[in-house]
Amino acid sequence: MANKDFPLIFERGQEGRTSYSFPDLDVPELDLDSEFDDAYIRTEAPDLPEVSELEIMRHYTALSKRNYGVDSGFYPLGSCTMKYNPKINEDVARFDGFSQLHPHQDPKSVQGAMEMMYDLQTSLAELTGMHEFSLQPAAGAQGEWTGLMMIRAFHEANGDYNRTKVVVPDSAHGTNPASVSVAGFDVVTVKTNDQGLVDLEDLKRVVNEETAALMLTNPNTLGLFETEILEMAEIVHHAGGRLYYDGANLNAIMGYARPGDMGFDVVHLNLHKTFTGPHGGGGPGSGPVGVSSEIAPYLPKPLLVKKDGQYMFDDDRPLSIGRVKPYYGNFGINLRAYTYIRTMGAEGLKKVSEYAVLNANYLMRRLEKEYVLPYSQHCKHEFVLSGKKQKKLGVRTLDIAKRLLDYDFHPPTIYFPLNVEEAMMAEPTETESKEMLDSFVDAMLAISEEAKDNPELVQEAPHHTPVKRMDETTAARKPVLRYSK
Repeated sequence: MANKDFPLIFERGQEGRTSYSFPDLDVPELDLDSEFDDAYIRTEAPDLPEVSELEIMRHYTALSKRNYGVDSGFYPLGSCTMKYNPKINEDVARFDGFSQLHPHQDPKSVQGAMEMMYDLQTSLAELTGMHEFSLQPAAGAQGEWTGLMMIRAFHEANGDYNRTKVVVPDSAHGTNPASVSVAGFDVVTVKTNDQGLVDLEDLKRVVNEETAALMLTNPNTLGLFETEILEMAEIVHHAGGRLYYDGANLNAIMGYARPGDMGFDVVHLNLHKTFTGPHGGGGPGSGPVGVSSEIAPYLPKPLLVKKDGQYMFDDDRPLSIGRVKPYYGNFGINLRAYTYIRTMGAEGLKKVSEYAVLNANYLMRRLEKEYVLPYSQHCKHEFVLSGKKQKKLGVRTLDIAKRLLDYDFHPPTIYFPLNVEEAMMAEPTETESKEMLDSFVDAMLAISEEAKDNPELVQEAPHHTPVKRMDETTAARKPVLRYSK
């Protein structure tokens, strides 16, 4: 048995028990022997658990209580924006007029859904200062790749085949250099200065006639606003490159600043982060891309347009990079984002940024007394601490993260960004109350005291969770993905 206190569903029940009775068969039976080769016909019943309805309900209800999500507790993952998902979004997504649509329907029969998507494109363009948007990309990483492919197409259309390098800060999201490589470019790293910002002199050094783009987010991955962004844009544009905006951190500046006004030519947004789509568990995501007018001809096709009062898909786009996803993006997530934007309104979205920044700075200032703060200026929506002080006592950042589980908190992001030793990256989001933030601070301060007085207690955490400390290296390298007797 995998766990005597919590057996797997395969280990419950007895032979002959059932949890559901199927109705009588009301379709003609098919002679499988005459239709399929023997290799495709199952000769033995699948080895499924035989449990009663009561057993299966208790099993999955108990399993759900072991899960941790944003609906059950504070989830301060920096860079991931695990914010609360308003339930009105879920209600709207379940309206029959949306949930019962089929992607192969005639566009004339789904004008309402197409109007929603068109309005979402328009709203995102206004929020970011972009000329045009496509909702096709299914996630942020695919949005990155799509944006880079459009930049490649733009340069090649201008005969600049020598532009093979993309500049990425050393504090960037891990997907950035990965997307650069997948798009066929070479990664060039630009350094971070003592203030946690892009080193302008190093940027001048690495940008040249081979530069296709500078790829960064603002505020950056350290949660700091790049105050010299206009100078950076001038450096890159003067050399003939384009600016790419990773929209992961847009929730810090909505209503106050727009990437387009900073000089960015391409933007991707994570609707499942900034705009409250469900996030995690492998998806679904949504990574729409917005572009300036000079990049617009290269957007993925078809593009949703409005013509003569009708909404339609435009396939007549000869310079397009082509389709990047079947149909037109993850419709349900796009719909949730649209609902969020409409319910919040312009002033509401501005308040989102205000409270996200306020909460992050409140946490940062309360915690800097016990944890090292590598960059002391005011942050935006997230900040980075270092556990170097606790490391000297034998307690690593990983230990602090594990101990937080005993206090019923999900840990912040750890060991990222890579240019901060023993990094802890926290993002409280705008939706958390002061009381919740104070509780988290109390737990972090208590763990710091434990590191001084009883380091073994922290080193061996967690102590009160269903699963104790795992061998994470082995789990990553040799995962057990299926049940076997």
